[in-house]
Amino acid sequence: MSAAMKTYRKSSSGGSGGGNSDAQKQTQRALLKYNASSSSGGGGGGGGRNNRNGSRSHSGDAPDGPIGDEGGDGGGEARRGNKTCCFCWCCCCSCSCLSVKSNRQEVTPRQSGVSQTAKDISAFDFGSISKEEAKQWGESFDALMQSANGRKVFREYLKSEYSEENILFWLACEDLKLESTPEGVEEKARVIYEDYISILSPKEVSLDARVREIINKNMVEPTAHTFDDAQVQIFTLMHRDSYPRFLNSHFYRQLVSDGAATS
Repeated sequence: MSAAMKTYRKSSSGGSGGGNSDAQKQTQRALLKYNASSSSGGGGGGGGRNNRNGSRSHSGDAPDGPIGDEGGDGGGEARRGNKTCCFCWCCCCSCSCLSVKSNRQEVTPRQSGVSQTAKDISAFDFGSISKEEAKQWGESFDALMQSANGRKVFREYLKSEYSEENILFWLACEDLKLESTPEGVEEKARVIYEDYISILSPKEVSLDARVREIINKNMVEPTAHTFDDAQVQIFTLMHRDSYPRFLNSHFYRQLVSDGAATS
């Protein structure tokens, strides 16, 4: 029994008179000292338990796990906090990995209205194309399609729009008309159908149901004019849809303003 408790019991048993204020004050001070020493001793005991738990985890006798008392739990949180840098969910975290991630996500925005594949005319070898020739293509779509250089330049532009199959189909139909032998016509017609008409082809052109029905009937006995209706429809589609955008594109304006390098 501590000296403080002995003093308290002595004062309690001898304080029947009730008027000894000095004895009561001494008793209160003794109780305060006893409470203070008890709390500090408990904390020290808790610290000792933390040390023992820590030594067990380092020695490998027992796996790491949550520690029961507050001091040990706080130490566990501190140790785990050092290992979870890249898994933190707090939006105010100053972790260095967040700054690295933000730097990697910086992307240069694409220039609006300019295709990546048709951005610069100097990237293509078109031979000698003069300003005057390029300006004639702007007068009519027929003038563009009748020019070998015009078809080549327009094809590169359609490639940038992911619609190159339209002009490829039109050119294949023109080549079919030049075939003279029945065997050659049949073979080329079959290739054209498989490449541009079949719904299984990745280069299928956009045709309405009426024209597709005509083609299917003509393929029973194909001729050099089996795809005439389809060729007209694709020609009209390029004229109304792609040609105006081509004239307004940076690709064509660069040709008209500077022209290609002449030899």
